[in-house]
Amino acid sequence: MTEKLLQEGHTVLGVDNLNDYYPTVLKNARLQRLQRYENGAFEKLDIVDGQALAAVFQRFRPDLVLHLAAQVGVRYSIENPDVYAQSNLVGFLNLLECCRVMKPKRFVYASSSSVYGGNTQLPYSEKQSVDHPVSLYAATKKANELMAHSYTHLYGLPTVGLRFFTVYGPWGRPDMAIWRFAQAILQNQPIQIFNHGDMARDFTYIDDIVAGVHAALFREGLDPYEVFNLGNHKQENLMDLVGCIEKAMGREAEKVLLPMQAGDMQATYADISHARQKLGFEPQTDLAAGIRRFVSWLLANPQFHGL
Repeated sequence: MTEKLLQEGHTVLGVDNLNDYYPTVLKNARLQRLQRYENGAFEKLDIVDGQALAAVFQRFRPDLVLHLAAQVGVRYSIENPDVYAQSNLVGFLNLLECCRVMKPKRFVYASSSSVYGGNTQLPYSEKQSVDHPVSLYAATKKANELMAHSYTHLYGLPTVGLRFFTVYGPWGRPDMAIWRFAQAILQNQPIQIFNHGDMARDFTYIDDIVAGVHAALFREGLDPYEVFNLGNHKQENLMDLVGCIEKAMGREAEKVLLPMQAGDMQATYADISHARQKLGFEPQTDLAAGIRRFVSWLLANPQFHGL
């Protein structure tokens, strides 16, 4: 997303604490790509540090704020709840407070498909109740939407929450299943498949997500408070995903079937009619094409194979 904004000529300040949730070599490599642009800058900063964050806002005085800095991962939240409370709740509040003072035109933030939790009605619509999260991570994302609503109501801050559905692609996260599966196949290691493969996800390619985020930042005609699903509007079986990866890599995986893990959702599937109507969002990349692009990128970057 940052690279697209820089290519369009926007002045962008990136803020990240570069933590070690996954290897920082990948984060630093991403950062080096962005440092080629003269209209971009970066500050290493934890959004939990409210005083330091406020000072950055005062210096930069942003017209738009895009918040993608939360602590991610469903399973990690079970073992490290305090990290999520700090980053996803305290950090989010700090950003809202900075926006209250500086009054940017819009505050766009990442929510998650995980907020749908125990819902069984598919596809998931923004009109559904999201009161039954099945992980602390999901609970913090639902809390973010409520916190944003309160600041929109109290202070007139325009906010847009984006419920991302299983984002993947080049330069993505190595803790995600697609990367882990591909890496295991490369290393002739077995892959772990939970719930004995009876799972489904709405996999969304990064370029489509970037298009949706861009529209959330700049599209006219949005309400002061908005929440959108950003997904591919296709439910893909987990074993079909494995087959796409095997085909793209030209080799078969050894599969270990395991029970469902705590905090996991059996299926996700996005109703994107609201995003289509108000953001002009229309995903272009099917799973097979997206997996081919990811695998090509991974094979071309052996320095990341051991992450």
